[in-house]
Amino acid sequence: MKNYLCKVLFLALAFCSVTVKLNAQSPAEGKITGKVVDASNNETVPFASAMVINRKTKAVVKGAQTDADGNLLIAGIPNGVYTFKVSYVGYQTMVRDSVSISDAAPSINLGTIKMKASKGTVLNEVAITAQKSTMQMGIDKKVFSVDQSLVSEGGSASDLLQNVPSVQTDIDGNVSLRGSSGVRVLIDGKPSLIAGGNVAQILQSLPASSIESVELITNPSAKYDAEGQSGIINIVLKKNKKLGFNGSVALTAGNRDNYNASTNLSFQNKKINIYGNYSYRYGNRIGGGFSNITYLDGLKNVSGYADQITDSRSKENGHNLKAGIDYYVSDQSVLSFTAGFNTRDNAQKELLNIDRLGQNRNPLMLSNRNNNNDGTGGSYDLALDFSHKFKKPKEEITFNFSFSEGDNDNLQLYNTNTYNIDGIPVNTLPDIQNNNRSGINRNYNFQTDYTLPVGKMGKIEAGYRSQIRFAESSTYADAFNNLTGNFDMDYALSNEFNNKDQVHAIYLNYQNQIANFGYQIGLRGEDATLDTRMGMYTSSGLQYTPGKVAYTRIYPSVFLSQKFNGEQQIQLNYSRRVNRPRGWDTNPFLDVSDPLNYRQGNPNLQPEDVHAFELGYSKYWKKVTLTSSVYMRRTNDVIQRVRTTPEEYIDLGITLTTPLNLARSVNTGFELISKVDVSKAWNFTGNVNLYQVDVKGQPELGVVENSGFSWNANLTNNIVLPYNITLQIKGDYRAREIMAQGRRNAMYAADAGAKYDFKDKKSSLSLNVRDIFNTRRWSMTTTDGNTIVDFSRRMQGTMANLTYSYRFGKNDFSFKKKRPDQEMRSDEESF
Repeated sequence: MKNYLCKVLFLALAFCSVTVKLNAQSPAEGKITGKVVDASNNETVPFASAMVINRKTKAVVKGAQTDADGNLLIAGIPNGVYTFKVSYVGYQTMVRDSVSISDAAPSINLGTIKMKASKGTVLNEVAITAQKSTMQMGIDKKVFSVDQSLVSEGGSASDLLQNVPSVQTDIDGNVSLRGSSGVRVLIDGKPSLIAGGNVAQILQSLPASSIESVELITNPSAKYDAEGQSGIINIVLKKNKKLGFNGSVALTAGNRDNYNASTNLSFQNKKINIYGNYSYRYGNRIGGGFSNITYLDGLKNVSGYADQITDSRSKENGHNLKAGIDYYVSDQSVLSFTAGFNTRDNAQKELLNIDRLGQNRNPLMLSNRNNNNDGTGGSYDLALDFSHKFKKPKEEITFNFSFSEGDNDNLQLYNTNTYNIDGIPVNTLPDIQNNNRSGINRNYNFQTDYTLPVGKMGKIEAGYRSQIRFAESSTYADAFNNLTGNFDMDYALSNEFNNKDQVHAIYLNYQNQIANFGYQIGLRGEDATLDTRMGMYTSSGLQYTPGKVAYTRIYPSVFLSQKFNGEQQIQLNYSRRVNRPRGWDTNPFLDVSDPLNYRQGNPNLQPEDVHAFELGYSKYWKKVTLTSSVYMRRTNDVIQRVRTTPEEYIDLGITLTTPLNLARSVNTGFELISKVDVSKAWNFTGNVNLYQVDVKGQPELGVVENSGFSWNANLTNNIVLPYNITLQIKGDYRAREIMAQGRRNAMYAADAGAKYDFKDKKSSLSLNVRDIFNTRRWSMTTTDGNTIVDFSRRMQGTMANLTYSYRFGKNDFSFKKKRPDQEMRSDEESF
């Protein structure tokens, strides 16, 4: 399989090389350069679309997008006279006629192109009315616009992420990127305290309708936080970008009593921008599955099988509110304040039927267990931002201070009835246990960044950041005493666990462009400390045990890029990263919600040390966007969840899952993402990721060396039908993949959505169905040398949602500004 992967990587590199050579041989002709900015605030407009059109034939000769800093370069233009146009969603199309390319003047510099907010008028000339590009490329990140994702409307953020190339979510809502976990998930660039920072519950609480875009940073530069084994996923919530008063309302109803509602209001003029978003989510999920254990002969006193069937029902009820104000102190300075609030409650009920069987699968003991979990929680966050642009172009300084706090309470009730093989109860009274868990989290963040331009194309970025996170949790457990009829405290499960996690960092980046060659070199230094305090209840009171993990590391990053003729580019980059154990990973106290497999944290966990390399190639045609990457990631001290059968649980037939540091893992792969505009009525985006996973085993931990090849793919089709109807069809497939102690089995699913836009252009009605064939089931097989576990579970099934959306408001003000003589005209204004 390794040989197969090597062949794939060799062919990918050969393809990049041959394509570059073929295009590099094309004769270089004329070129057009410029910089695109917002006319109201001089902010750059990245990824705007530009066209060079033959004045006689009206044919598009060349096209391009601006880069992340708004810079535009269109090369290889034959001699002639052209019309130049640049457009972007929410702005008027800017036009310049009679652009002449000749031997005497092969290069045209249009200078600063100021784009104005759209007035909603109909163009008298050729109207360019394209949707916002669903995929945008930056030097160190990919941006996916998801506000047009029909298949996720009415769903959660977790549902939406399943539609983003390179991203997968599992049954518990945990996120992986390119097949690897350890992803850093941020909300608007910051960690969230919804549900105590539990990523899975954060994603379930956020409605998809509140999200504007998803940023994938697979190999972040030194400017970004070094945390995240496989990279960073930044979820950007909607924020007002239009002038005037605007608003929207969306209402969703789905099967199994699932409901969503959201509204956005905003107002912006010369001095202020005020916005607020509110969303409500009421979700019911129906799931279930099985977990079958085979006890191998090596176990003393235990042999045979244990079969567990689970039926679950859960309900989520949550409110999210975000509001902010931007105050333009001057043309160069902006002061911003934002506040967010979340409150939620959930209820989960599980019925577990457990059959313990002998070697011949003869019944030995039967039981059923009701797990009830009622949870409540809330969080809020406050942020103050200030940015100032100096007189020198591109020189800027920004400050941020933010604070967030959240609390969570969970009451767990486990009620177990045990029977013999004749169905007669073993105990006349059930086994009842209560766990009362509570926790509070606080986050502080201070950050300042400074950008200084150097020369014509260079810049220096420097900054400082401090993050301090406090977490306090307590568990009080008691069990019903059948003899006394009272509840007695369970000392083994009662505990307190507190931790203080702080990271202080400085970074320095230098970026420059020499002709078509760009480079960025960065260095980040971080001092990190995780202090833990474990308290265990005894008959004499709480006994505390302190713990500490501290380290200082340097994280370098290097990015190289080369542009070639024919709208193509190669990027090569390297970065060092870290994946820090979280508080719940280090909490050593038992979770006994699954009676056959207990879970426990590890206070001795060390951070992962990650070295990531990536070679990327991108190519733009008139109707095709192609980006590909060959990557390798080596992770030392890799954290894996390992299942064992401890001595004290052997007679009970219980396994224990604990996160442990293994020696290392190496992930090597090839990823291809492409968007194809087949016609005006049909485009599709496809993604395929082929990768090899090698895990270095540690026999003393019961983990042998394991390796294997896997792949995943998804395809999203967007079709424009008559009568203002758009259709979206998506399919995804995940092949079988190895884990440290077994394998995860293959899975596939299909989703579809349709939207009808009413004639008023302000309202729409959409219908979608997720997991059409009810195939999105997670299953795996693991072994620890003493047991073999087959596990399968689903947590939703086929879901249908009907959504009505309405948009209103005025989206521009007429600001009278004197226009430079050479400024481009908008639409049909004269030059």
